[in-house]
Amino acid sequence: MTRTVGVVARGIRTPIIKQDDDLAGIIVDSLCHSMKVEKFSLNDKDVLGITESLLARAQGNYATVEHITKDINRKFKGDIAVIFPILSRNRFSLLLKSIALTGKNIYLFLSYPTDEMGNCLMDRDIMYELNINPYTDSFNEIEYRKIFGETFLHTYTGVDYVKLYKDLAVNDNIKIYFTNDPKSALDYSKEILVSNIHDRQRTKEVIKNAGAQIVYGLDDILNESIDGSGFNPKYGLLGSNKATRTSVKLFPRDCYEFVNKVQVLIKERTGKLIEVMIYGDGAFKDPQGSIWELADPVVSPGFTDGLRGMPNEVKLKYIADNELKDIESKEAAKEMAKRLKSISSKDNNTIESIGTTPRQITDLLGSLCDLVSGSGDKGTPIVLVQGYFDNYASE
Repeated sequence: MTRTVGVVARGIRTPIIKQDDDLAGIIVDSLCHSMKVEKFSLNDKDVLGITESLLARAQGNYATVEHITKDINRKFKGDIAVIFPILSRNRFSLLLKSIALTGKNIYLFLSYPTDEMGNCLMDRDIMYELNINPYTDSFNEIEYRKIFGETFLHTYTGVDYVKLYKDLAVNDNIKIYFTNDPKSALDYSKEILVSNIHDRQRTKEVIKNAGAQIVYGLDDILNESIDGSGFNPKYGLLGSNKATRTSVKLFPRDCYEFVNKVQVLIKERTGKLIEVMIYGDGAFKDPQGSIWELADPVVSPGFTDGLRGMPNEVKLKYIADNELKDIESKEAAKEMAKRLKSISSKDNNTIESIGTTPRQITDLLGSLCDLVSGSGDKGTPIVLVQGYFDNYASE
C-alpha cells in the first residue's frame, strides 16, 4: 500500500464575484491556477463544492423588502398568521419586516422552548418547574414575559428575539404567541403563512385540514419574479439571507444546469471527470448550544449525477475487532484490504456496515465543504475534496 493519506479537502480562493460574471469560467480558472501554484493534480471522482451564495450573486438573485411586501399582498387578502419561523437576524428578521409593511395585522406564532434549529426562547428549567407542557400549552407575549422575565437573551447572539421581532411592527401590527400546535393560529386568522423549513409540508397539510382558507409557505413567496426581482421557483424565500438593510439574497436557481456546465469545462480543460455540487448550510448540530445549522431547505440544491445516493461503506473497526483481532498488524492490513476489495460496492446492509453514517453523500460532503469554507473571511468559496470515494484498499 503506497497511499499515506485518505480524504483531503482544500479551500480554493477566487476573485470577488459580481452579478453577471462568468462564474463557471472563473471557477475553472481559479481551480487550475491553484493546481499550478500549490502543485497538486486532479483525479477522476474528485468533488468540487461551490457555495450557494457564489452562484446566487452571479445570477443577481436578490429581492428587496418592497418586492416581498408586494408578493405578500398579492397572495393574502386580510390579516395573516405567521407560524413557526426560526429565530434569526440574518434569515427571518427582514422577511418579517416585509410582512409587517403590508399594514395587515400579523399574528406571529413561535414554537417553544426552541425553534426548529434549536435556538432557545426560554429557560427550560423554569418551564419544567411550572409544569408547562409544550405539547398542549399555548400563551401570549404578556404571559411569556410574566413567566420568563422581561428579557431572555440568546446564548450566542445575546439577542432577545421576541423583542427584536416585536420591534419590527408597523403601527404595532405584530402580536406574538407561543405554541407548538399550528391549529392555534386559526383562532386569529384563516390566512396562514407557514414559515418553518424542514417540516413545512406537514404543517401546511395540518393547517389546511383544520380549516385554513389561504395557506402559503415561505417557499411560495417570490417563487416567481416580482417587478424584475430575483426569485426561486422551488424554494421561494427559503434559504434567503439578509444582503443589505433592505434586501435579501435568495437561494440560487438552475443549479443542476450549472454544475453540469462546470463538470464539462473541467473535463475539457484537464481531462478529468470530477463531480460538482452546490452547497449551503452543512447538516450538523452544535453540541454546546444545541443549534442545528441547516437553515437552508437542503444542503445541496444541485449536484452532478455521480453524487446521488448514500455511501456504501463498511466499519473497519468492526472487522478489526472481530475477524482480524488475532492477526499481526502488517498482515491484518493486507487482509483488511483484501476483504474490502471482495465486498460488493452495492451491499451496505451487511453486519460490517453497522455504525456507518446513513446520510446522503451530498449532505456529508456539504457539511465538510461548509466547515472548510466557513462563513466568514476565509475567502475560499469553492472546496476541492479528493479521495472521498476511496477506501483503505485504494492504491
